[in-house]
Amino acid sequence: MPIADVAARLEITNLVPAGGELVGPCPNCGGKDRFGINLQKNIFQCRKDCSPHAKGDQLALVQLTLGMDFRAALEWLCGPAQGLSDAEREDRQRKAAAAREKQERIGAREREKTIKAARDIWFASKDAEGSPVRDYLARRGLAAELLQDLPNAMRFDPAAKYVHPVKGERGKWQTLHVGPAMICAVVDAANRVTAIHRTWIDLDQPKGKLLLRDPDDAEVFLPSRKVLGSKKGAVIRLTTPKDATTMIMAEGVETTLSALIAERQPRQAAYWCGVDLGNMSGLRERGPGKKYAGLPDMSDREAFVPPPWVKRLIFVQDGDSEPRLTRAQLEAGLRRAMIKNPGLKGQIVHAGEGRDLNDILMGQHQ
Repeated sequence: MPIADVAARLEITNLVPAGGELVGPCPNCGGKDRFGINLQKNIFQCRKDCSPHAKGDQLALVQLTLGMDFRAALEWLCGPAQGLSDAEREDRQRKAAAAREKQERIGAREREKTIKAARDIWFASKDAEGSPVRDYLARRGLAAELLQDLPNAMRFDPAAKYVHPVKGERGKWQTLHVGPAMICAVVDAANRVTAIHRTWIDLDQPKGKLLLRDPDDAEVFLPSRKVLGSKKGAVIRLTTPKDATTMIMAEGVETTLSALIAERQPRQAAYWCGVDLGNMSGLRERGPGKKYAGLPDMSDREAFVPPPWVKRLIFVQDGDSEPRLTRAQLEAGLRRAMIKNPGLKGQIVHAGEGRDLNDILMGQHQ
C-alpha cells in the first residue's frame, strides 16, 4: 500500500507538496514543517525525532500516529488475523478516499497560490536587454557578440526578494536579500507560465552570482538560483526556430545557452532548458537493481515530454554530479520521450568529467 494511502487512512491531511514530498506538522509532536513523507521511497521522517518510530515505512507511520506497538499497527493496517468483513473494508476504503481528496484539494490550492505569485513577478519584470543581465551573461562567457538577441523567456528584476524559510516555523519566511536578478519564464506544454527561475546577480563576484550565507549555518552558502511556482514537466523555452526538428536541452540556463552559441548560423535546433535534472528525468522505476537502469515510471503523467515536432532529442550531461545516477536519470527522460513519441531518436552528450559546457566556454577545467 503506498504510504500516501496510509497517511490518508490516518487522516493526516494538513500536508503540502514540496519537492516530491508531503511536508507539514508531525502527527505526533506537531510543529510546522518538521514532518515529511517521501512519496517515491514510501518512507517518512520527523526531523525532531519525537519517538523511536519517528521515521520508517507504512507500519512505522501507523505506530507513530496512533501510538501502537508493531502487532497492533499491523492489525490496524491489514485487519485482524480472521480478516475484515466486507462492510469494514468498504468503510476503510471510503474514509481513505475522502482523506485523499482532501489532501489533493489542499495541494491544488497551494500550487495555484505559488503559480499566481510567480506570474505576478514575471509580468512585473523588465526587459533584460541593457540591464545587468547582459553583464552577468558576459561574466559567464556569453558576450553580446556571441548571443546577439536575448531570448524572450529572459527578463530582469532590479529588486528581487530572496526569501528563506524560518527554521522550525512552517509558513513563515524571512527576506535575506533584495537585489537584481535574471528571471526566466518556466512554461508548461501550452506555453503558460507556471513558474519562474531566478538567478540573483552580484557583479562583484567572479561569476557574477550572489553569495549569500545561510542564517542558520554561516559555513553554508545558499543557492543563488531559486524556482517559484510549479515546474513539474515545464521548461524554459530559450529559442524555437521555425521548422526545427531537433531539441537540445541542459539543466541550467547558462549551459543551454553555451550549447546554443556553439551552433553555426543560421541556428536550426530548439534550445530549451530543463530547469533541473529531476525535471528532465521524471519519476523512474524503483526497486532492486533498478537504481541505475534508467527506466521511466510511465505512471508519471506530469513528467516532461517534448512536443510531437521533435524528432531528435539531445540531453547535455554535466560532469559535476555523480555520473552513473545522472546518466540513469537522463536515460529515463529520453526513454519516456521515445515511448511517447514513436520514431524519436534520443542522445546524451557529455561535457567531460568535473565540468559543464559553460565551464568549457569560460576556459575552465581545460
